[in-house]
Formats: sequence, structure tokens, C-alpha cells
Amino acid sequence: MSLEIKKNDTVAVISGDERGKRGRVLSVLSEKEMLLVERLNMIKRHMKPSKKYSQGGIIERESPIRRANVMLLCPKCDKPTRIGQKILENGTKVRTCKKCREVID
Repeated sequence: MSLEIKKNDTVAVISGDERGKRGRVLSVLSEKEMLLVERLNMIKRHMKPSKKYSQGGIIERESPIRRANVMLLCPKCDKPTRIGQKILENGTKVRTCKKCREVID
């Protein structure tokens, strides 16, 4: 288990045009160290008609955000936090909030 941000985590953007906004992670592009966050960093694409887009036209969708520009939101204290790790009695690693020391998952 890695200590990184995962799919369905809630994150806060800490720098860039979307600074101060929050959203849910839709997917993690680990090889590029980028995230797709729901309804953040929206771009417009001009698409030709195809099977997927039968109408075509201008389509709005999310663009990836660098992982360094977001922080995980702790579900307990509701603040952006760094991620720590804790090893439980049974030997499994879990993510913890560095501010309130609560287990995240």
C-alpha cells in the first residue's frame, strides 16, 4: 500500500488557478504524477462527431492537475494535510493525518 493520494479521495488545490477549491479524485495518472479531479481545471475540446460523441462540437472536461499542487483533505478534521503512515498490530500499513493523527482509511 502506498502513501499517495488515491481514487475517490477528497483533495484541496493549494496552488494554481484553482487554488482553494476542493474536489474528488476521479483517476490517478501515476506515471506522470498527475490527478484528474472532479469539476476542477476544466478545458474545452473541439470534437468531431464519432461513436462516442455522435453530435460532436465543443465538449468541456477535466484536465490533469500536478500531484504537488494538491493536498489530501482529512475526513475527521476537514483540513488539508500531509500523509503519514502507521503500522497496525496485524502488520498492515494505513494512512494517517499529520494534524489530528487519525487513520484516513
